[in-house]
Amino acid sequence: MGALGSRMLSGWWRRPSGQPSASGEEDVVEAAMAVVDEVEEQSEEPGPSTSQLGLKRKSGTGGRHGKEPSRKRAKDSSGSVYEALFLRGEDSDVQICALGGTWNLHRVYLCQSGYFASMFSGAWREATMNTIELQMPDENIDREALHKALGSLYQDSVFIPPSQVVSILAAASMLQLDKLIQQCGEVMKETVSAHTVCSYYLSSESYGLPNIKTMCFQWLLDNLMTQPNEQLLREVTLDLMKELIASSELFVMEVEMDVYTKLKQWIFLQLQPTWRGRYRALLPATNSWFDRSKRESEGTPFLETQQGRAFVPVFQQLRLAYILWDLSAARSIRRDAVIPAEWLNRLYREQWRAVHQVELIREFAPINVSISALHGNSMRCGAQLHRDEMCSWRWAGFNFGWDLVVSYANRRITFWCSMLNSYGGLRVSVRWQRKIAFRLRLASLDRAGNAVFRNDTEYQIFALKRDEELVIVDLENQDMVFPIYMACNFLYLHREQYGPQ
Repeated sequence: MGALGSRMLSGWWRRPSGQPSASGEEDVVEAAMAVVDEVEEQSEEPGPSTSQLGLKRKSGTGGRHGKEPSRKRAKDSSGSVYEALFLRGEDSDVQICALGGTWNLHRVYLCQSGYFASMFSGAWREATMNTIELQMPDENIDREALHKALGSLYQDSVFIPPSQVVSILAAASMLQLDKLIQQCGEVMKETVSAHTVCSYYLSSESYGLPNIKTMCFQWLLDNLMTQPNEQLLREVTLDLMKELIASSELFVMEVEMDVYTKLKQWIFLQLQPTWRGRYRALLPATNSWFDRSKRESEGTPFLETQQGRAFVPVFQQLRLAYILWDLSAARSIRRDAVIPAEWLNRLYREQWRAVHQVELIREFAPINVSISALHGNSMRCGAQLHRDEMCSWRWAGFNFGWDLVVSYANRRITFWCSMLNSYGGLRVSVRWQRKIAFRLRLASLDRAGNAVFRNDTEYQIFALKRDEELVIVDLENQDMVFPIYMACNFLYLHREQYGPQ
């Protein structure tokens, strides 16, 4: 931090060429230097020397106040300068008032902030004022956060509690304190969790921390469907939920119907913020509330009511076609009366057309498919591997009679095309081969929801024949942590989807 102090001492003031110096500027520098040297002398006896504190002096001509590029500021780790100049305000030349607080500070230190440097060096009236009233344009800034931000100008390091990081980030952004902004980003990176992720996401978007925003969004993609957390659902905003539901990266456990159920719970918590209870009681409470809403609206679909119209953009991101493949799920959708009947009728017509398309493919030549089609239209499903032992499960009825068995054994995940469909009611086709694009993603999460293991495959196209087995992932030499969440994206390919890769 010594190098930073040196830069701040020698380059604290940048006056545009041709602009006259402000009255009393030299006196300000003299006063600040005098206090600095006094504190240094007090620190030398009987305490450690300036060299031990990292405050080395260089010999040379030019006097005490000569322009010495390597001259170190008394911004040290001992806290003596912070206490003398910031807390006690000794030899202050400017008073800052804001949020009901008053700070007696020094222009030479404040000019480390781009905000104050512009204020004091320009043609602003504050450049010559002894008392400056600051207006807070950001409601996230509180008095304690502003105190931390101003104090950072007198310290080498600042302790930032996770509970205050958003407020301090807001203050640092207003004052243009790049170093403090960076430190806030590091704290956010280390403390993202279900309790902080939404506030971190929104603040990183507001204050220009794209890396933190991306990290928080990925955390939500990993945890929204895998972790039961009522408070997390309360804090996800409408725009953020829309982005999450639209993403093909969302870790969907089981099938798309579970995404629909999660959205119902989210709406209930958004509209009933006072509800309190255990997570296991959330779904029954949600269903009861929607039943009551249906009776009160006399059967009008919820998304067509005044209360429900705001949620339409989120439900439009659902991949309803994959829900309606299952008869029991389709009945539940109809019974809930959340989604307008016209949405469902259109999808039923498209599904009937898809039944015929399944039978039209007679050749299995190489296919190119656009990545955008895979991301936007693929089926999302998943499962959880609780421990390192053999297990298997089936996604039955996929694409009208094409059943896929997924197995985990000997640290390998395999796909197997089964023709023995015990759910005969869904079987409308006996074609023995399907051409499918797929991607498999694996992740292990720690208690805070952060990924400690990942393994993603690229999109691949395969056409399994009857009772044919394909090894998808071999994890033999990888250091895995259980449980492992497995998410799959599938897209059935037919002739109309052929196009540029």
